[in-house]
Amino acid sequence: MPKPKPTDPTPAEAALSDTATTSRVQPLGPDAIYAEPRLAACYDTFDGERDDLDHYQRILAELGARSVIDVGCGTGSLAARLAADGLRVTGVDPARASLDIARAKPHADAVRWIHGTASDLPALEADAAVMTGNVAQVFVTDEAWEETLRAIRAALRRGGALVFEARRPERRAWEDWQADAEDQVHEVPGLGRVITRPRAFEVALPLVTFTDEFSFADGTTLTSTSTLRWRDEAELRAALTVTGFAVEEVRDAPDRPGREFVVIARAV
Repeated sequence: MPKPKPTDPTPAEAALSDTATTSRVQPLGPDAIYAEPRLAACYDTFDGERDDLDHYQRILAELGARSVIDVGCGTGSLAARLAADGLRVTGVDPARASLDIARAKPHADAVRWIHGTASDLPALEADAAVMTGNVAQVFVTDEAWEETLRAIRAALRRGGALVFEARRPERRAWEDWQADAEDQVHEVPGLGRVITRPRAFEVALPLVTFTDEFSFADGTTLTSTSTLRWRDEAELRAALTVTGFAVEEVRDAPDRPGREFVVIARAV
């Protein structure tokens, strides 16, 4: 459960204070967008060019990492890139359908794929681990988040790096999402035209939940609901400290200035 706030809130807490917090149980299993085979087959098309992954490659090169764990690797876009760069890569994800897509990508045969969560990782003594996109925000309870961080720590060597991003709560990205919500049409290879329609949006900070509907050319309609947890920098630092990490640096995302924390922490 979120800890009580101090009398004088931080700027990030102030940004969250105008909406009541509701209690949620950590969802069992991945969202349909990752786990349902037909939706997983659409994911890369929906996501478009993954320019956001470029800076992860640069950071890993800067750190001199030769072995990397991609936690929540999804359809394997980053893992395949890193394997092409000659790194030893382990990709772990709880969505089997997403891993099936990942295994079909170029360089996938050079990646060790694990169907599961960070808790299923062996003691790899890896140089680095990454969580891209919204992965760090899918852990809606403090318990689930800290359990994941401890599992990642156990898979890293001492001094290994954890690199991840999280949206800045003071930026209030959910307001942009609501303002921009509209139907989108995609041409998906092998599936034809797929229409995405926003169906529900709930802001109960620090949680934001959204439901999308996906309509396929054969008349099939599927839905997927996702919940993300917003944490400010102090919360991120505190969780890392109690799970065996020391924060080395918090950067800005070069492609999304002012919107994301990019955290680099070391296993201690």
